[in-house]
Amino acid sequence: MWEYRPECGTALEQSLVGFTVHAADGVIGQVDRQDTRPGIQHVIVDTGMWVFGKSVLIPAGAVVRIDRHARTVTIGNTRQEIKAAPRFTVDRETTDLSYLSDVGHYYLSLNSTSAL
Repeated sequence: MWEYRPECGTALEQSLVGFTVHAADGVIGQVDRQDTRPGIQHVIVDTGMWVFGKSVLIPAGAVVRIDRHARTVTIGNTRQEIKAAPRFTVDRETTDLSYLSDVGHYYLSLNSTSAL
């Protein structure tokens, strides 16, 4: 869950900051920050007014496509699923193993449900 899928088109040496982020059913915001450290790769998405000006942390494994020419990142989940994920509130959560575990389990549960 914390590594980019090889087929999504990523090259970790290039930043995704500023890319528009699409859920399965619409735009959710822009990449504000990203972490490319092995084992905890993720993006922080600024949702603007969509989630009341909050940011969301999305594990790299939820990314299904990166289009560098269009500057877009596509997530395989719906806007509602992303909105229902464990809430991201402060930057220190990006290294909080308990929080990251909760986020990872949440997204894994979505993937296992959709595979049924």
